[in-house]
Amino acid sequence: MARREPLNREKVLDAALALADGEGLEALSMRRLAKTLGVEAMSLYNHVSNKADLIDGIVGRVFEQVEPPDPALPWPERVRTAALNMYRVFSRHPVVPLALATDRSNPTSPQVMGALDGLVGALFEAGFDELGAWRALGAVNGLVFGALLLSTGGFTGAPGMHAGEEQVGIYIRRLDPARLPHFSRLLHWTTEGGVDPAADFEQALDTLIHGLVATAGTTG
Repeated sequence: MARREPLNREKVLDAALALADGEGLEALSMRRLAKTLGVEAMSLYNHVSNKADLIDGIVGRVFEQVEPPDPALPWPERVRTAALNMYRVFSRHPVVPLALATDRSNPTSPQVMGALDGLVGALFEAGFDELGAWRALGAVNGLVFGALLLSTGGFTGAPGMHAGEEQVGIYIRRLDPARLPHFSRLLHWTTEGGVDPAADFEQALDTLIHGLVATAGTTG
């Protein structure tokens, strides 16, 4: 009989992340996770305090995958690289932006804060004061997480991929082009494969960075 590898916090968190990625945050419970790992639920409490700690932990594990920007790059490229790296990593784990946006996670671990420290440093180097850096950081985070949440919710990318083909089809058929000509035109275009979420994000990010460059060094 093969001997089971002992559990540790990292193995518990990785199994929890895989479960949440596959079935959503609602499917994540201590009992379900224990069954996945082949252990008793109580044994998990040797490694995580509760479900809140579990969710904070998986968010931290994902943040660990975000590579920091090269400090030798000019500050606009550091901001761009940091945002792109977050977007690409979190797009593989959409439960993370969902957990953060719905206040089911508010992690303050070194893994999470470290992923943002280089970005904040780039903003200070640009000449923003504390207020300006805070607002610029909010703008970058808003763009990253907003783009991911819209994509996960089925509002960008291929309509129906997440929201349901039938539901989106009904919505389009109920549109009255005479009353909503512009929105009708745009929505029909999205159904014909005109949307590329990653390219849309990069375009929006470039626009944001142009704005940051234009306002760097000014005060709030």
